[in-house]
Amino acid sequence: MKTSNKLLYGLIGGLALLTCSVTGDADGPARSTITILSTTDLHGNILPIDYNTNQPEARGLAGVATLVKQTRKEAPDLLLFDSGDTIQGTPLTFYHARINNKPSDPMMAAMNAIGYDAMAVGNHEYEFGFDVLNKARSEARFPWLSANTYKKGTDQTYFKPFIVKQVNGVRVGILGLTTPGMPNLDDPEVYYSKIELREPVSEAKKWTTVLLEEERVDLVVIVMHMGLEDDLRTGDRFPGQMPNENAALAIAERVPGVDVILMGHTHREVPSLYINGVLLAQAERWGRSVARIDVYLEKTGAAGRWRVVAKSARTIPVSDQLQPDPEIVAIAEPYHREVQSWLDQVVGDSPVELRAGEERFRDTAILDLVHRVQLDAGRADVSTAMTLNAKARIPKGPVTIRDLIGLYEYEATPVVLEVTGAQLKEALEHSARHFAEYKPNKPLSELIDARFPGYTYDVAEGITYDLDISKPVGARILNMRFRGQPVLPSQKLRLATNNYRANGGAGYTMFKDAPVIHRSKKELRELIIDWVKRNGHIPTTPTNNWRLLPEIAR
Repeated sequence: MKTSNKLLYGLIGGLALLTCSVTGDADGPARSTITILSTTDLHGNILPIDYNTNQPEARGLAGVATLVKQTRKEAPDLLLFDSGDTIQGTPLTFYHARINNKPSDPMMAAMNAIGYDAMAVGNHEYEFGFDVLNKARSEARFPWLSANTYKKGTDQTYFKPFIVKQVNGVRVGILGLTTPGMPNLDDPEVYYSKIELREPVSEAKKWTTVLLEEERVDLVVIVMHMGLEDDLRTGDRFPGQMPNENAALAIAERVPGVDVILMGHTHREVPSLYINGVLLAQAERWGRSVARIDVYLEKTGAAGRWRVVAKSARTIPVSDQLQPDPEIVAIAEPYHREVQSWLDQVVGDSPVELRAGEERFRDTAILDLVHRVQLDAGRADVSTAMTLNAKARIPKGPVTIRDLIGLYEYEATPVVLEVTGAQLKEALEHSARHFAEYKPNKPLSELIDARFPGYTYDVAEGITYDLDISKPVGARILNMRFRGQPVLPSQKLRLATNNYRANGGAGYTMFKDAPVIHRSKKELRELIIDWVKRNGHIPTTPTNNWRLLPEIAR
């Protein structure tokens, strides 16, 4: 979609808070103001801490709660929503899901206390399986919404599709939607034997019609775990998306009757955006900000219908100066204490410090550790691994679980595929798009194509190869050899990768029909911890199996 005069591009935002006040007199129309606050992609963040570094950071539900309480002083009748990806993402939620799932879900406990009224279901709600998902859902004192998620083979939605709230005389319909692009699923056949995710634009049309014609709502708000599919500056599609993964622009353009869209999933903060008269906003991830939307309505006469006369949006940061809410801190404390004790366990040692951040430019020992784990666990010939959390480091001396779990920010499950040499080369060429057109004497940081996030870049182990960024895109992988011999296009190899890649995430569609030889029952981070426990020492010399060309680029 090309930028047009139908939109005004503002700033960015996800937690939804809705309040309404009504004014009027005998001679003029009644007026009402609805205030919406919204959070999204909380990813298990409750306290203002980065567990990977064990340092304080302005994020999480404790700070969000303070903002909500402040707003409730001026708007006591608010409703509160979230746009999904809540129960996964931090060591705290990982520990709860994988090691001690008996207590109530910590995110649901905190959100219950804050007073959420509904949340859209995100793709990462499925990260730990249906049992963990449904347990958390049962512990929420608010509905999980997804109008386009159906029970397999039926026309019955798996979750509640919408809710209607009547606030000070205004009927507000809140519709939930979930991204159909779910590459994080461990085993799609298992998941999709239970659920079916339908195309979001047609489902938005269907349920918006129900809200307007059957429920007779005055305002339609879509709370969805999807974001912008196009770059509005260029009109180009953001690269690496799965089919229908994001649909905010399409829904705003093609679904009549929608007033507000609260977005998520893309981790792009959007304070304010108008598309075809629809106001869109998305908060920053991890509870780093809250999106606020104000909608102004009026009606004439007791039998009249409310109509929107104006609306605006902005995002409010959860700053370091904002005091965490003590009630939420108290709820999180037992979970926090338990996970901190686990994270501080020493499992091995390293003779030197290893730091992440250089994986795209040279072979590194810290990423080679991931390759060793994947190759061993899957008895594979070749491993591909995505770049690490840029803040990750393994210290010299004792190595703790915290050091290892911090290598990646999100869960991934190793998968071994049978691939051809041609498929492997296509995957590495796809990764090599991270480098823009080569220009001599430019620093490497300026040769990165900013359209491609770091998590979509892969490095291979088990083969040797050259990555020549002076060559055109699609012809950059050279001299690919396995055990000293050239890799033939038809040659079969056992490739250790992860479920995100195997399911086509980040545009790795070349693996779509590759036979699955093995699926791990453990997450990659669990396997790394187990490997270090068994071996004791972390290897600190890279294999140097690949190199970046031209040499001057170094």
